[in-house]
Amino acid sequence: MAAGTTTIGVVGAGNMGAGIAQKYATEGFTVVVLDLDAGAVERGRERVTQTLAEGVARKIFTPEQKDQILGRMSFTTERDALKGAALVVEAVFEDKAVKQDLFRDLDARLGKDTILATNTSSFYVDDVAEACAHKERVVGLHYFYHPAKNRLVEVIPGTATARAAFDRAWDLQVQTGKTPVECADAPGFIVNRFFVPWLNESMRIVKDGIANIATVEAAAKQAFGAGMGPFELMNVTGVPITLHAATTLGRALSAFYAPCDLIRPMVDAKKNWDLTGTPDESKLAAIGERLWACVWQIACTLVFDEKVCTLEDCDLGARVGLRWPKGPFEAANQQGTRAALDAVKKLVARWPDLKVPGILAEHGENNVPFAIRLVNTRVADGVGTITFNRPDAMNALNEAVVAQLDHAFTKLEADGAVKGIVIEGKGKAFVAGADTKFFVEQIEKRDVPRIVRFASDGQRLFRRIDQCKKPVVCKLHGLSLGGGSELALSCDWIVAGEKGALGFPETGIGIYPGLGGTQRSARRVGVPLARWLVLSGEMVEAKTALAMGLVDEVVGANELDARCKARALSGETRPERAPPTSAPKGFEGAWRAFTWTSLYDLLKGLTSVDDAALAKSVKKASFKAPLAAQAADALVKLAGTATLEEGLRAETEGLQRIFATKDAYEGLSSLGARRPSFKGQ
Repeated sequence: MAAGTTTIGVVGAGNMGAGIAQKYATEGFTVVVLDLDAGAVERGRERVTQTLAEGVARKIFTPEQKDQILGRMSFTTERDALKGAALVVEAVFEDKAVKQDLFRDLDARLGKDTILATNTSSFYVDDVAEACAHKERVVGLHYFYHPAKNRLVEVIPGTATARAAFDRAWDLQVQTGKTPVECADAPGFIVNRFFVPWLNESMRIVKDGIANIATVEAAAKQAFGAGMGPFELMNVTGVPITLHAATTLGRALSAFYAPCDLIRPMVDAKKNWDLTGTPDESKLAAIGERLWACVWQIACTLVFDEKVCTLEDCDLGARVGLRWPKGPFEAANQQGTRAALDAVKKLVARWPDLKVPGILAEHGENNVPFAIRLVNTRVADGVGTITFNRPDAMNALNEAVVAQLDHAFTKLEADGAVKGIVIEGKGKAFVAGADTKFFVEQIEKRDVPRIVRFASDGQRLFRRIDQCKKPVVCKLHGLSLGGGSELALSCDWIVAGEKGALGFPETGIGIYPGLGGTQRSARRVGVPLARWLVLSGEMVEAKTALAMGLVDEVVGANELDARCKARALSGETRPERAPPTSAPKGFEGAWRAFTWTSLYDLLKGLTSVDDAALAKSVKKASFKAPLAAQAADALVKLAGTATLEEGLRAETEGLQRIFATKDAYEGLSSLGARRPSFKGQ
């Protein structure tokens, strides 16, 4: 379903509905927003207009983009306007009878190919689908506030949901840049199941006189790395919403989930929590432990006892939906599963309706960490697929990811049923380079050799991918940076979606491509264009990359999987070759500029280029780290005369020196915070 030719319907023009509709329109879909009340329709339009105006003020959108997004949206009270929609999302208030009446009408009114989705957070998907004759097309899509900004969406199949309907709904979330997680039809689904009790437990700590609100806020921020504490979050999202959610969970589950007595008077008085006061720092650690205990008990129950979701999706939901730096299981591993078990035992002692999950007892007694899969594999129809599963970190490479990639690739390479391999990333990015936090931490520990070992291991793995006798295909559906682009180039074939893009930003952060980027880029596009890519750090969109020979195909989103599969089953691998010696059509100017211009002139901004766009691109080289640019330039030029093996060895041999420079630390540590100031040291 291509965005430009697909219509999405949203029923309910309130905060959630308007935000859901805005996100679809932002991603290119035609959107019909329906509400039964004309006043609500107009307020929905105003909400979207205001949010987009804020986006323009923050330079997220241009005024032209804002107008284009609004132009793709229509607001109406006529239900027939939804006819022809591929998906209709219900986002009306939480009243089961109202939702069922709506779905009964939509089921009768709309064609059988329209998927009907409920954004309910309080009811089972089956409860809503009960009103429909065609239950197979009903699915849950639980968005998180603010839905135009928060990437998480829980995708919930009902008992009767057809797999085809689920898959289409899932694919639409991916196309809109969302991070979908699959969830069973259970109370609270994934995130609300532990988030609402987290809020509840915070209130109980205050009610029991253990600490004031300010102390609980400080403890939660410290323990969870959250930007807002529980009481501030309730103020922002609405205190009545918390009461409603806790009441629903309490009815469905047990007394532990029921709302704390502290909240109802606040809702009745229509008040927000008073956040003033002085935190008692002596209580922060104990409160943090109590709040984590609540989350750990529920997370283990959800994943292992009730099998509502995977461990990885539980963690992902917390990181993306709640913006916690670590999910429940990653946090348990970090703090020690024995400590997690001890904390949960204290919680369970206070609540007869709770128990210590068996899996936590099993791990905690021996302090064994939970196994967290960052790289997944599957085999179907002769194709083995490797999927990076860190979408919130844009699938960045670290030691654990590379080790799991190595294991996954080794397994598929040895599997006789696998004729070819596809490598992909979950979320908006393929792989956005290496995890720079790891680099910064090792430099600060004065352990640069560990960085070199990491890079060396990665380069050896990429060489194995390069030399694999089975076709290996990079599915470049989104952004690829640094190490991700180097991984892509180690594959036989790069099949890109229209939103695919590659870049080598390393010299702008004080280092150089060390996983084969200086060598394989030159062998793809020639030394001059590889100099352009590496020294300017220019991001190259898919169609440009195709024209210059950096990727092999560019196809629409609907064709991407099929083309990757075809390449994987083709039996064709890409032989090693010397760099091309002539410019591809349309790139003659860049070829000339980077053939004759010295590195000194590039760094000093002395290059004279007639083409304005190329001149702007060339100028970017003058902002790069001098030592990194010097090393990268020498390596790219080496690709013109050396074998690939010799070039890769030279990349590795220079890593110790480049990561030991002051410029490397300056560039890596300032990333995302400020513009680096390079000294050539």
